[in-house]
Amino acid sequence: MFIVGLTGGLATGKSTVLSIFRDNNIAVIDADEVARKEEVLYPDGKVNRLKLGEIVFDDIEKRRKLNAITHPRIQKAMMSMAMMYFFSGHKYIVMEVPLLFETGKMLAFMHKIITVICEDHQQLERLCKRNDFSEVVARKRISCQMPLEQKVARSHFVIDNSGNIESTVKQTESIIKVLHRSKFTWLWSCSTIIRNAQKGRCELITAAPVRLDRDINSLIILFYASSLSYFAVKWDYSR
Repeated sequence: MFIVGLTGGLATGKSTVLSIFRDNNIAVIDADEVARKEEVLYPDGKVNRLKLGEIVFDDIEKRRKLNAITHPRIQKAMMSMAMMYFFSGHKYIVMEVPLLFETGKMLAFMHKIITVICEDHQQLERLCKRNDFSEVVARKRISCQMPLEQKVARSHFVIDNSGNIESTVKQTESIIKVLHRSKFTWLWSCSTIIRNAQKGRCELITAAPVRLDRDINSLIILFYASSLSYFAVKWDYSR
């Protein structure tokens, strides 16, 4: 299995593209959905997304502090979901990470990266309409993220969402065909054998990754290895 990162700018159409992948029976993970538990609440406990935005976008230091608190928890939850897909036999998953390049924390996990773009005026209009922002506020929010040109330069695929939905679907499905043809995967070799002198048995206690064309996610390595160790030990003592 491998992970495809999906990113872009505010209101460029990331969710639209993610839904196209989902409609094509591709496993997807949405960082925004995972992150909703980390937001400012109303007195009745409901999420106040607008209040959160006012706090973090108007104060760089508060934004950094919030990111330092929430991002590790979000990333951990996303990787837990990724591992579930991994063990379910999916060839690859698409993970939407809006701040993929800005934080840099998830880049090592990605085999391929897709950036969704649109025209500057469309992005501004869409954001104002979607969030009921003034133009001043919308421009401020957009300026807090890395320019789309820089994201495009670091991506493997680009989807231009400036046109109609048919165009976006066609571009996305073309990428899906390329990903389906990919031979990239992770192979695993298991290391054995610590002798149990007292019982005269051997136990499978760990697993080591075979690297193909890049470094593997250390979290998956540890999870896989510890899982093998756990079940091997359980098997050994139940014999």
